[in-house]
Amino acid sequence: MAGGKPRQITLDTLLRSQRQQAAAERLLTDTLREAKLSSTDAGLARELVSGCVRWRRLLDWLIERATDGREQKPAVQEILRLGLYQIFFLNRIPDHAIADESVRLAKRNKCVGQAGFINAMIRRFLREKETIFRDISTIQEDRPALGQSHPDWLFDNWEQSWGREKTIRLLEWNNQPAPTYARLNRLKTNAETLAKRWDEEQVEATVFDCDWAPANTVYRLRSHPPIESVPSFRDGLFYIQDPSTLLSVDMLNPKSSQAVLDLCAAPGGKTGLIAERMNNEGQLTATDTSDSRLGLLRENCERLGVTCATLGQAEATLADATPRFDQALVDVPCSNTGVMRRRLDLRWRISPEETRYLTDTQIQLLARAAGFVRPGGALVYSTCSIEPEENGQIVKRFLEENTGWQLETERTLHPVEDHTDGAYAARLTKD
Repeated sequence: MAGGKPRQITLDTLLRSQRQQAAAERLLTDTLREAKLSSTDAGLARELVSGCVRWRRLLDWLIERATDGREQKPAVQEILRLGLYQIFFLNRIPDHAIADESVRLAKRNKCVGQAGFINAMIRRFLREKETIFRDISTIQEDRPALGQSHPDWLFDNWEQSWGREKTIRLLEWNNQPAPTYARLNRLKTNAETLAKRWDEEQVEATVFDCDWAPANTVYRLRSHPPIESVPSFRDGLFYIQDPSTLLSVDMLNPKSSQAVLDLCAAPGGKTGLIAERMNNEGQLTATDTSDSRLGLLRENCERLGVTCATLGQAEATLADATPRFDQALVDVPCSNTGVMRRRLDLRWRISPEETRYLTDTQIQLLARAAGFVRPGGALVYSTCSIEPEENGQIVKRFLEENTGWQLETERTLHPVEDHTDGAYAARLTKD
């Protein structure tokens, strides 16, 4: 990290950071629910929060430029971000409403003394809107990291890996709202029955076809009530899951006659799909490390009707380190750069130091999973990262350090090329 002393990175720190983001997203959902807003107003509130987080760097640059770099009180900065986001990224809010509401927010947040300043700033941006639009367009061309509101170091890394044009398209992808996808749970229903249920429940969906999932099993949800309120969701007829997460299970190709290990299983989407592919037969062992994540894993497996899985703490369940599984899946903790459009503040949380630390953890987990696989068995390593050092380079390092293993196949899903979240999976076989 540029400037200052690098902070000490541990896996617990990374996982805690991810849990904090999940908690923040739940807080937003709960707050909107408690506010009893209309669906339109709740959608606008969520859009404003998401947009200000994604576009924070560019919004702050506009504010800094207009104030000669003067530091603002946190509440004032947030109010200005909200106003600027509405001016430059939304087209349905009247100009007078943006200015008036910004002043109201100042007064409600004990910034009465700054209300006049905020009003003047918002009205200045409104007057200069067309000129600033041209400035933003120029910045996005000349300085894409700033113009598309990403850290410089991340843009530089990606440009080195994929070139400028593809990297800019990736930045643009990350700034788009992420659609919601659902996977049909064939342990409980079929496509026809689910379609009828969705008609009754006001869920509008279209099929999303990809070559790593059976036809008519993945859907993009176009319109729906809150997911938790949908009866077919509560009944376990489908699971909310991006298509990219299905790649590793397709590569695993588990059979009902096999003993299969899912080493880092929570929250359970891949576990449920493995059980489905095994026809809920055979021996599936799914483990994780924290009690809270195991609770979520159990909840999802119960809802999906998974009965062939033994769930437990990794250390206790896998105390016997003898090779006893025909296949194993290890979906390791990673930088999550393939799902950046879903992790709103991820671009501001990760650093090169974290990525470097993660590779050590990833190789350790891969080696540990390999130790449980019988001769003649197979292992799938997967991430939701698009960083080569977390993907192919980890596999190459593992193969160099572990004789008797071979790479059978590997694949990277890149958002720009595959139109899904980013992901990586590699299938390794053991002599």
